[in-house]
Amino acid sequence: MKQATSRRSTRLSDLIMREIAQMLVEDVTDPRLELVTISGVALNTDLSVAKVLYTLTGDEKRQAQAAAGLEQAKGYMRGLLGHRLKIKFVPELRFARDTFLEDMVYAHPDA
Repeated sequence: MKQATSRRSTRLSDLIMREIAQMLVEDVTDPRLELVTISGVALNTDLSVAKVLYTLTGDEKRQAQAAAGLEQAKGYMRGLLGHRLKIKFVPELRFARDTFLEDMVYAHPDA
């Protein structure tokens, strides 16, 4: 996905990140999504797709449950985004686990 770099896309991605993080705390009641933290949002060039990066601790089973919960809640979140941000076209939400910190902490020096 080619990322947008305009001020508008940066501002919109920050707003989307803030709103989704707030939704996870206040609106979404799925227990699978407890302790999921939104770490970033990247928009493609035409602002039609938002790649939402999240972090989560736990074993593989917990991470799979959280991924399924996010996948199930993305339509609801997209609808709420449309109401909260008052934008005409709400980007499609695609969730991806952010492993940057884990890669940095657990990286092997000889690799």
